Amino acid sequence: MTGIVVLGSTNMDLVAYVARAPKRGETVTGREFRTIPGGKGANQAVAASRAGGDVTMIGAVGSDEFGAMLRHTLDASGVDTDLLRTAEGPSGTAHIVVDDEGGNSIVVIPGANGTVTGLTPGDESLIATAGILLLQLELPLSAVLDGAEAAHRHAVRTVLTPSPAQPLPRELLAATDLLVPNEHEAATLAGVADPHLAAEALLRQVPEVVITLGPAGCLYAARDAEPVTVPAPQVAAVDTTAAGDTFVGTLAVALGEGKPVPEALAWASTAAALSVQRPGASTSMPYRPEIDAAS
Repeated sequence: MTGIVVLGSTNMDLVAYVARAPKRGETVTGREFRTIPGGKGANQAVAASRAGGDVTMIGAVGSDEFGAMLRHTLDASGVDTDLLRTAEGPSGTAHIVVDDEGGNSIVVIPGANGTVTGLTPGDESLIATAGILLLQLELPLSAVLDGAEAAHRHAVRTVLTPSPAQPLPRELLAATDLLVPNEHEAATLAGVADPHLAAEALLRQVPEVVITLGPAGCLYAARDAEPVTVPAPQVAAVDTTAAGDTFVGTLAVALGEGKPVPEALAWASTAAALSVQRPGASTSMPYRPEIDAAS
């Protein structure tokens, strides 16, 4: 098993559960509110650690109560937080509305995450010792690019989740080994809605792509292989928040252990399917024995 470093965000998720999401200008009554540790970086770190990975987190929490809770959640999940900074001021927050069909809409306020604009020498030294670096786009793009280029210099496999979707610098794509968008992000990046055509377009920029397709599973494409579609287990979704992060974190563990790609994708899909059957982000993520038992 190779070590996994996550350079990414930590957010406190402020989650409102409603029958249906409000339209613009509309007020609806919810049935429940929860405060749940999250953030795409922290979610992927927790998912990877629970799946059996050796995981270290690089990022920042605020000096507020949320920051202490976010750090505790990572520590309790077995994630090394020695390089997780504490920035003066508020932690990042994500304001989430979850409807009865398990769908969600999210507003992210960066807070402390916005202070992570680049790497420290200690950050790069850690990345150099890893087998896989996980990146997302909830930190300033300058930090994401620094991380990717550091990993590239040290021949560390870089896995990028391009979320929230935005145009990506050519330099970032050049330093990315595996791109893992969902179908909407893939369409935004490739300019075409069909996942197979989107994958084909994205392979001109990165060597490997996995497009997650929700209940339909995922599509894997590489420059030197035929595309592979892996179905997802059919389950009743309660909350899809962090399903993609569960998938990526678990996939990193499987790839680090040398599992063949189809097997790794199926294992990660199983973990994601388990997570959507439970409410919340980090609170929904399965442990390795659960994933193995359901696979």
